[in-house]
Amino acid sequence: MSKYKLIVSDLDETLLGSDHKISDRNAEAIQEAHSQGVKFVPATGRNYKSVQPMLSRLGLAGEKDEYLIAYNGGAVFENAGNRLLLFEDLPFEAADALYRRGREYEACVHVYTLEDVYVYNLWDEERRYMKGLMSLIETDAPDLGFLRGQKILKVLYENENLPYLHKIEKELQEDFGTQVDMAYSGNRSLEFTRKGVTKGAALMQLADRLGIPIENVIAVGDNLNDLSMLQAAGIGIAVANAAPGAKAGADITAPWTNDEDAVARILEKYVLD
Repeated sequence: MSKYKLIVSDLDETLLGSDHKISDRNAEAIQEAHSQGVKFVPATGRNYKSVQPMLSRLGLAGEKDEYLIAYNGGAVFENAGNRLLLFEDLPFEAADALYRRGREYEACVHVYTLEDVYVYNLWDEERRYMKGLMSLIETDAPDLGFLRGQKILKVLYENENLPYLHKIEKELQEDFGTQVDMAYSGNRSLEFTRKGVTKGAALMQLADRLGIPIENVIAVGDNLNDLSMLQAAGIGIAVANAAPGAKAGADITAPWTNDEDAVARILEKYVLD
């Protein structure tokens, strides 16, 4: 039997193909691993609601003792009843300041509460891209006063000009570097979570909760917001289409892309009998 008992995988550009779907080969390999007692845990920047169709596709939706890491590590759920096990929200003042600052940049600004995603300056192209992936609530509010009293897990800036996002990150590090973690989840997204909140930190807490030694964990990802879990796991594997920084931080770069059933091939190589 394989020594690996917990597989944690990013979704977009890792498990999901370019069509935003889970291939038959990926689904079958995950279900076979599950039948052998191996836990498969998606780890995503998305909110938990948008992941439910994928969990259903994998036969994991509503399952007791199966788990989901969402909001880039801001929350961990047990799939049965979407029971919240871990919750790390941004300080409201930091979230509000990031939102107000984002309005000054040429950026589409997303604000994630536990239940909803609010978006300022939603571009037509972004609206088309997100259709069917996640429900968004558009807002033109000058600040987040309308969310005071609610828990905010993540703020995200989007712009297709990656050097421009790098410039924004450099500017914000001076003002927010001690309060938030900043990570890229793609070539157009800069994400902000509470300091210390990462996919890697959530992975380690979940593995500890389950009594699974970290050396028995595989993490699979493609971008810099996956780097913490690639480095935390017993073996961190970057898919072939991963960003250079993710590849550099991983133990292994797989020869397969997200459109070549990379997750299934990794499971077949390292996990399945």
